Order: sequence, then C-alpha cells, then structure tokens
Amino acid sequence: MAKELEFNDAARKALERGVDALANAVKVTLGPKGRNVVIDKKWGAPTITNDGVTIAREIELEDAYENLGAQLAKEVATKTNDVAGDGTTTATVLAQAMVREGLRNVTAGAAPAALKRGMDKAVDAVSERLLENAREVDGKDEIASVASLSAQDPEIGATIAEAFDKVGKDGVITVEESSTASTELEFTEGMQFDKGYISPYFISDAERMEAVLEDAYILINQGKISAIADVLPILEKVVQSGKPLVIISEDVDGEALSTLVVNKIRGTFNVVAVKAPGFGDRRKAMLQDMAVLTGGQVIAEEVGLKLESADLTVLGQARRVVVTKDTTTIIDGAGDRTEVEGRVGQIKAEIERTDSDWDREKLQERLAKLAGGVCVIKVGAHTEVELKEKKHRIEDAISATRAAIEEGIVAGGGSALIQAVKVIDGLGLEGDEKVGAAIVQKAAAEPLRWIAENAGLQGYVAVAKVSELEPGMGLNAATGEYEDLVKAGVIDPVKVTRSALRNAASIASMVLTTDTLVVEKKVDEDGNSAGHGHGGHGHSH
Repeated sequence: MAKELEFNDAARKALERGVDALANAVKVTLGPKGRNVVIDKKWGAPTITNDGVTIAREIELEDAYENLGAQLAKEVATKTNDVAGDGTTTATVLAQAMVREGLRNVTAGAAPAALKRGMDKAVDAVSERLLENAREVDGKDEIASVASLSAQDPEIGATIAEAFDKVGKDGVITVEESSTASTELEFTEGMQFDKGYISPYFISDAERMEAVLEDAYILINQGKISAIADVLPILEKVVQSGKPLVIISEDVDGEALSTLVVNKIRGTFNVVAVKAPGFGDRRKAMLQDMAVLTGGQVIAEEVGLKLESADLTVLGQARRVVVTKDTTTIIDGAGDRTEVEGRVGQIKAEIERTDSDWDREKLQERLAKLAGGVCVIKVGAHTEVELKEKKHRIEDAISATRAAIEEGIVAGGGSALIQAVKVIDGLGLEGDEKVGAAIVQKAAAEPLRWIAENAGLQGYVAVAKVSELEPGMGLNAATGEYEDLVKAGVIDPVKVTRSALRNAASIASMVLTTDTLVVEKKVDEDGNSAGHGHGGHGHSH
C-alpha cells in the first residue's frame, strides 16, 4: 500500500485536532453533574454511558492524520483504566491541556526534548507529593464512599463495601447479570489463580475479552498435552454430555491446541485451555487444591492415572468458570464440603510447621484461595441498556476501590492535583525545562475546571479558590460548597490521580516530539487513491 506523509507543524496540528475531538467528547461526563454520551451500536440498543474509556474506545475519525491523535488519546484512557479502573476522563482532559500548551510552546520555538524533560521532572515531583498527601482507607464506611463516588450511586457503594468486607482486600469479587431487577450480593465457594487462556480464540464474550463457561466440567492434568490422541477419548465423552470443558494443564500445545481452537471456533463445543499456576511442588499442590474444590482428580502418571484412559468421573465440576487473559476464576466448585475443610486444615497445619517466610506466604495464598471464597455481585436492572451500563459502573468501582485500598485516598474533584502541583515551584528548573514543568502545572487545573463548568459554576474562579486551600479541602461540585472533601466523602484513590497524570504526560510528550506522520493512502471506490482532506488545505494528488 502506498503511504502518505505529513510533516512538522501540520503533523502536530493534526494530532492536536484528533486529541481534541476525543477529549471534547469525554469531558462533558466529568464530575457529579457530568452529562451522558449516547453511542450508536451497529446492532442492539445504543449504549448510554458517562465512562470516559467506553466513549474513547468507540471513536474513530475520518481524517487519518487526526485519527492518529485520537488513538493516542484513547491510549491514555485505556492505560489509566487498566492500572486504576477509573480516572479515564481526568487523564484525557489532562492530556488535551498538555498537548495544547506544549504545542503552543513548540511553535514559539521551545525545544521539544527539553520540554519533555521538564514535564517528566514535574510529574515525578507531583506524583510524590500526591502520595505524601494521601491517607489510608480505613473501615467499611470509607470503602463505601470510594465505591459510591466511582459508581455515582451510594447503594452500589454499600454493596461493594459489603463484598470487600466478606473477602478481604485481596479477595475475588466478580460481577454477573441477574435475571431480576434488583442487585444483590452472593458469597460462594470459589478460587482464582493468575493464569489466563492459552489462546485468545477461546473467548466467548468479545467485548469483555473473556471466556465464560456455565456448569462446566474441569479436567485437571499435571503434564503437557500435545497429542490430540491423548485427549480425544475424554473430549468425546464431554461433547456427548453437552457441557463446556475447562482444561487446566502444565501446557497445551501442538495439534491438541489447534484441534481445541478449531472446534471452539466451529461451535462444536465450548472449551477453554489454561496453563496450571505455579511450578514444581507448589503447582502439584495447587492442582490438588483445585481437584478437592471441584470434586475431581488430578490426572498424573505418578498416581497411576493416564489421560487417554480417563473418563467423566475424574473430572471436576463448577457452576461457573470465568477466564480472562490473566486470571481464571472457578465459582461454586462441586467438591465435598468436608473434603475441602479437611484440605484447609492440612494447609493450616503446614503453615504452623514451616519456618520459611516464603513458604508461609505461599501457603497462606493457597489457604485464602481455598477458604476465602468469591463474592458475586448480581446486577439487576429494568432494561438491557441500563443493565449493561450498571454492570460496567460496578466493575469500574471495584477496580477504583482496590486502588484506594492499595495506595490510599486524596481529596477528589480535581483539587488534590491543583494543590500538589505547587511542589513544581520549588524544583528550581531553568529554560525550556521550566516551561515544560509549567505545562504540567497549567494542565493540572483542567479537571477541576471542567468538573465546575459541568456543574454550572465558573471554572476559573473555582481553580483560583481551591489552589489557596489546604490539602484535603476543595470544591464539592454536587453542592457547590468549598469544604473538607475527605470528610464529605468526595475522594479519589491516589493511584487513579497519579496514573492519570503520568499517562497524560507520556502521550503529550510523544505528540510534542513528533515531526512526521505516516498513514495509508485512502483508496476510493474505483480503486483510485484519494488524498486526505484537511480542513482548509486539501491535498490534490
């Protein structure tokens, strides 16, 4: 394919237009009085959302150069979402302001590399200051207020706090759709381990990138599976039963893997293969834990069980198994309660006996997985559209709450950032580095400004007032009052604020140091290549 190029100022301007298009779409959702965005879906009902990353994912621009800018801005939202589960709109608004301020300085002759250095130094200093200003989340009430704020719904907040109360801060909380209109909490026996699907072709829910198997058989195998002949006998029996199958094994590769994938794609049967967690003796022990939990047996040569002679009786069972790219969660295994309790007792005795800290930690992990259980939040709503939106909000709120428990909380509503950037004044930077740091300082005011604007207040007035206040104080946009935000429950996990700032600066400095854009030449209906029109200056080819 032929390529087209765009250089220098025109290239950066196109990127800026792309970043602006995306940021302008998401920033209306910022704050307690933020608005919603409706997204048209090719099939099914449109999505109504106020979640930055959901909106960002849908945006594709026609102009290929501008689209590059939009995709970079999308990256800011997705990265922040992956790390902290929230703050995606804040990150996008920060990136937009940094790109705008930065390009103004580049056009005026500042050196992009020096600006980038200044921005990096500023972000590091602000990040440290945010951590210093953060305080720990303690008690169920604070967890509830973090969750309520993220989900913008106190009822959901209370449910999530209840869930964390039951499973502890490292516990597993999953979200399912309920067939009723009410949202409820269920505590089930279950375990999660950190290995995901071996091949992405096993996914059953493309939007969430996960494989979900209801009422599944579980094959727990200690060795590798490469030859299809080994698994064929058991596969045939599972296919006849009509149930889906989860294979947990040291590895699945070669023709065994390709046969499973082909059958999954064709829809012959629902299957997912997962690598066994851990290694060595710890892997054996964890597989044994799974076997006890699901009422199956570990297939291993050393206990005289061969894969090719296995039948349905050696398989475990579970009500539901959810596999993502990094984790596998087994919910409601069919194992015998007394056997599970016996196994738990055995691990507890081992913890007592061991004198190695590392062993103790690993044994405690196993104990938590076996005895800890899984909290399932069953989301109910009156319509399909509302259900999707609510489920999404709950998942985000769980991530944000986890982030808060990890690193602590700061005052929300964009105020913590405005107060933390004061640290930049004391850095003693010179020249263009100083200008770079000032870009970060100026951008830091944007989230608060938009939260205030969306609430019908004057943004610049709010920014000026908040920057005079002590850390912890700020604007409560829901009431229009300036008060102690932490007391009022308007809080952000500090991890969210830090990730948003870091990711925004990283993308902005990339835009500033870019000089050339390369895109595919567009081909029109007749196969002729057509230029990309740009606002006022169309390229004629």
